[in-house]
Amino acid sequence: MHAQTHDLPALFKQLGLNHDSAAIARFIQQHSPLAAECRLADATFWNRAQATFLREEILEDADWAEIVDQLNLALRG
Repeated sequence: MHAQTHDLPALFKQLGLNHDSAAIARFIQQHSPLAAECRLADATFWNRAQATFLREEILEDADWAEIVDQLNLALRG
């Protein structure tokens, strides 16, 4: 079976957010840096559905996990 790969625009679209490159850059700039002790899914800027999606994708090491990790790193630095 072939694993599906995703990118940041697809993740932002999945989360119901603007997903053009300028909107993604603004989002990351607005919400960075995320505190080291805060898990990505626990950040206050997510709604309940977004947080649940992020948490489940990481816990299940699902299709989206790699790009969720990339967003996590982008928000930390």
